[in-house]
Amino acid sequence: MEFVILAVTGLFAGIVGALVGLGGGVVLVPAALYFGITLGWVPGLTPQKIVGLSVIMMIFIGLSSTLSYMKSKTVDYRSGLIFFAGSIPGTVLGAYVNKGLDLPSFNLYFGILLIFLSVLLLVRKHLKPVRWFVEHGSTRTFTDPEGSVHNYGYPVWFAVMLTFIVGFASGLFGIGGGSIIVPAMILLFLFPPHVAVGTSMFMVFLSAIVNAASHISLGNVPWLYTLPVVPAAYIGAKVGAALNKRLNSETLVTALRIILLITGIRSIYEGIWG
Repeated sequence: MEFVILAVTGLFAGIVGALVGLGGGVVLVPAALYFGITLGWVPGLTPQKIVGLSVIMMIFIGLSSTLSYMKSKTVDYRSGLIFFAGSIPGTVLGAYVNKGLDLPSFNLYFGILLIFLSVLLLVRKHLKPVRWFVEHGSTRTFTDPEGSVHNYGYPVWFAVMLTFIVGFASGLFGIGGGSIIVPAMILLFLFPPHVAVGTSMFMVFLSAIVNAASHISLGNVPWLYTLPVVPAAYIGAKVGAALNKRLNSETLVTALRIILLITGIRSIYEGIWG
């Protein structure tokens, strides 16, 4: 039964992660906490092992979706490499801080992060783009299939600082970082949405490799449970990337926002009173 639960969770994580550029960890981690630890349906899991499982999964979600976005030419490789470079030290630091967290502390801090992400997804459509970063940074251009030219950009120093924070959250909680970096890319750096998602998944793929190496060295990866999760997540990422080209993802984002909010509140409750 645990293999079925993990396979379904991995499939859904792959679809959501690739569709809106989140990486999938925001789906797998709370689901594994609930099914594995609260209900006891997946034996042997701890917060550290759940994070280890999530970062292994994100390598394959990132690879699968990046290959799809490469075909549609919506990956900014230069920006992705800059963001990746900034995230490396944060990712390693977050992985080592993770080993000192007990279950109540993990639930509390993870719940706070989920509520923050839910609010971020709620307000991002109501915030006005900030042009300061483009005007004071290196500028890039992208021509969409309709022939429209988009100008975007950022100061490299700010991008490195931001992705350090994103990397720390990724290493600490096993999330992909796209949930933070995609809104920033769209609102602050004026990335076209499809380029933001494609570039985010490229960064998720690269940073997940570093993240996984850190958690493997700490013994946090339950290798047996990667067997159902990885293939399901890879297939799900293919589906999510294909849907991204055809659908307006706002309906899914709305549902995800509600799920994150409810899960975050429950996680904080478990951390304080559980």
